[in-house]
Amino acid sequence: MGRPVVRTSAGEASSTPARFAALAVPNYRRFIGGQGISLIGSWTETVAQGVLVLSMTGSAFDLGLVAALRYLPVLLLGPYAGVIVDRHDRRRTLLVTQTSLAFLALAFGIVILTGHQTLMLAMIVAVVFGLLTAVDNPARMALIPELVGREALHSAVTLNSILANVGRGVGPLVAAALIGTVGIGWCFVANAASFGLVIALLLSMRVAQIHSEGRIPRQSGQLRAALHVVRGNRQLLGPLAMMAIVGTFAYEYEVSLPVFGEHSLSGGPDEYAWLTAGFGAGSIAAGIILLFWPQTGLTRMIVLTIAYAIALAVTAAAPSTAFANITIVFVGACSIGFLTTGNSTVQLFAPSGMRGRVTSLWTTAFIGTTPIGAVIIGGIGQAWGGRAAVAVAAVACLTAAGVGVLIRARAPEPAPDPAAAGPTHLS
Repeated sequence: MGRPVVRTSAGEASSTPARFAALAVPNYRRFIGGQGISLIGSWTETVAQGVLVLSMTGSAFDLGLVAALRYLPVLLLGPYAGVIVDRHDRRRTLLVTQTSLAFLALAFGIVILTGHQTLMLAMIVAVVFGLLTAVDNPARMALIPELVGREALHSAVTLNSILANVGRGVGPLVAAALIGTVGIGWCFVANAASFGLVIALLLSMRVAQIHSEGRIPRQSGQLRAALHVVRGNRQLLGPLAMMAIVGTFAYEYEVSLPVFGEHSLSGGPDEYAWLTAGFGAGSIAAGIILLFWPQTGLTRMIVLTIAYAIALAVTAAAPSTAFANITIVFVGACSIGFLTTGNSTVQLFAPSGMRGRVTSLWTTAFIGTTPIGAVIIGGIGQAWGGRAAVAVAAVACLTAAGVGVLIRARAPEPAPDPAAAGPTHLS
């Protein structure tokens, strides 16, 4: 196909290689730069939250409960949040959510530093975080096409997924360093500071170069219309159904990895950070590979899900911390392969006027299922240990692959949408 033509800030054509096309867009560079720092801060806080809850209660179930409350609003409100995103300016929506998340992290950090933290307060903070995340995630995903256009959408989605997993790899290391030197509270303060950079970069964007897809008017049936489109498109239905299963049982790493590392492997609190860092390293490596050899489509997702199941099963049977620290790298690689392929497929096939609603369904399937899975995985970890929790994730991946095969055989393949970005390597 050659190289796509991407318009720079001055309007001139830039013959950027397809895999880096999004970086030719100044607004996208601002967006991804801010998100990169913010995601490191978010993973720093995520690790700190797990350590905080375990240090207060010593209970895997309580850890799962707090994680569940953190994402329960996404499950309950996620689909409607997509309607809100489609009705409002996405950049302004992000300014509101990111500012609110910054104040939340700062306030809880101060509470911890002053020694007033309680389990109930951690639960309240988790719920407020979830309410903001329900709107923030689909707004971020829906803003990307408005920044880069159709030609560079696949590049932008892949780069964004890679950066998300840089945060997953670096954040735990930052958390381990802060917890070991100045205390857990500073992890939350650091996250608040990272949101400040995101806000500054969002404000610095050139608004005239954001190509809005339009805002939908208020009327009934808008969510039902998106669900109808999804049901008639196997390239949307397949990834969403598979993510609902995998997201419920295999992405509960905030619950399964602390129990697996500290209890099953007897590695202590530091082992959770090392497992999460290894997971992130594998994710980054896989993301770079996908940047050069992008994959989309339901068939690719099925293959990657089977590989994901195998990596999880081997990790569950790890005889030592050293072995687990190696196999978790492959788990991270398969995870980002599955996640990036599904995310790209959904983004590429979502109709432009429904992008907020369709991506909110992806967010619900990915993050919103956590309240269900976190409690289940937390209970399994409490009763049978971390190995059982990781093994359940492997079984869930195999189940999701079977569902994908069934949808591929029975659900219709839609006609190409001329207004949508053209997918690459689709099957």
